[in-house]
Amino acid sequence: MGSERRERMRVLGARLRALRADTGLTGAALAQQAGVGQPTVSKVENGRMVPSLDVLDRLSRALGLDESTAGEVRELLAAVEAVVETGSGSEGDVSTGLVVDEAVRGVRLVRSFQCVVLPALLQSAEYARHVFESAPNSTPEAVGRAVAARVERQSLLYEPGRESVFVLTEAVLRTWPGTPALMLAQLDRLLAVESLSTVRLGVIPWRRPVPVLPRHGFTLCDQRAVVVEAFTGERVSVDSAELVAYEEAFGRFERAAVFGDEVRELLLRVMKEFRELGDAVTP
Repeated sequence: MGSERRERMRVLGARLRALRADTGLTGAALAQQAGVGQPTVSKVENGRMVPSLDVLDRLSRALGLDESTAGEVRELLAAVEAVVETGSGSEGDVSTGLVVDEAVRGVRLVRSFQCVVLPALLQSAEYARHVFESAPNSTPEAVGRAVAARVERQSLLYEPGRESVFVLTEAVLRTWPGTPALMLAQLDRLLAVESLSTVRLGVIPWRRPVPVLPRHGFTLCDQRAVVVEAFTGERVSVDSAELVAYEEAFGRFERAAVFGDEVRELLLRVMKEFRELGDAVTP
């Protein structure tokens, strides 16, 4: 872990510890009122753990923070998460793709729009491996850990009480790494996920114009943060004006997409085309 990230974790922890001291609560009492484990409070306050947005909001409510102070600690969390995109060394470089994985932890509503790469929560292990191997200075060990973490995080899709909405352009389905066989397995996974009651999967067909030209992918976490995904890294924002802009953009993309039977027919058609490509095609 880089020194800058450790320092920002320490600043966040120190601020929460000071706010707790102002209320007169013990760490154990705060944990009980927030519905989290006492070790979690201790680790966060000592800069040894990055809380999820959900945990941070629970702590903020238990501390009785006003809107301004709650926004301040969310900004501190965003500052910690933003450091990932500039991490050093092979581990840090591979971690560039893990910001969104951490951001969705504890979130009840995930809305993700993608125009080139599949959303992290929908990637098969082999597809994710190609994503992480494309990071500069990646090593097999770091890539393996990153893939395992991403696949583990995907269990969120199956949890009752969560909702995930994904909107892709058709280009995402046709921008493929590896071999046609890899994409056939990946598209089969999309068909399986689309059938979940906790998931809505939409695709904007190439025959339909996009409402606005997309510049990059992004993921909205509840109505509290957005992870903006660029070629060189990911950035977490809790700025209210930026959130409104991304929510409006997502709504426009969502209205342009097809869902249900139409998206299943589209996936099956693309799968047929990948079968026709055959294994003779090399990357």
